[in-house]
Amino acid sequence: MAHVTGSSAGRDRARPDGPGSERAGVPERTSLSARARDAVRERIVDRRYPQGARLVEREVAEELRMSRVPVREALRALVGEGLLELLPHSGVRVRRMERADVEHLYEVWEPLAVQASRLAARRVARSAPAEPPGVTALRTSLDRAEEAASDDEGAREVAAHTAFHEDIVALSGNPMLARTMEQLGGQLRLLFGMREEPEHMRAQHAVMFRYIAAGDEESAAASTLLHVRDSRAVALRSLFDDA
Repeated sequence: MAHVTGSSAGRDRARPDGPGSERAGVPERTSLSARARDAVRERIVDRRYPQGARLVEREVAEELRMSRVPVREALRALVGEGLLELLPHSGVRVRRMERADVEHLYEVWEPLAVQASRLAARRVARSAPAEPPGVTALRTSLDRAEEAASDDEGAREVAAHTAFHEDIVALSGNPMLARTMEQLGGQLRLLFGMREEPEHMRAQHAVMFRYIAAGDEESAAASTLLHVRDSRAVALRSLFDDA
């Protein structure tokens, strides 16, 4: 079985620069790497690549119908996101989320989520009487989550709830916050897909939306804090049988 850092790496680096070389195709390779990263991330989140599974660069490349170079870059990027981990000798595997991982994730996500809602509400208030376009995106994510729940489509509901939180970050208008949250995004999507999604948490999203759309910073922040702490309790109960 091939390893993530196989012998082809040296040959790839040895290619000469110039027209038609790998360096000349850097933008295209970057795009392919991003596509590979998204594809592998999706397979991890929906558990086609289960926790603990070893990913072999050659096999992933064949599945995605790509060369090994962008796949190698994608796997390295996902190690950085915390979705994959390096094996002791070579290769990578899908990271298992232990209790400590979940608790650490929520410790970081809680203040960021609260601040994102506060900033989003502030931006709405400052834009009044006009409504920032991001509010429409939030409303759409809520509607999609309700439709998915009615149709009993769990994966689609998780995607809509994840989009809701990402839309709040986008509405905040803070690029540094967005970059920071992007580092947590894959792990949050994985976590949301593993746990239950009680109805009361969907209702909490509606409350958060109402305060953000009204431009009420403190109420938006308080409702988000309640939601994240409830989400943590649900995750620990679902994954580790907490009472």
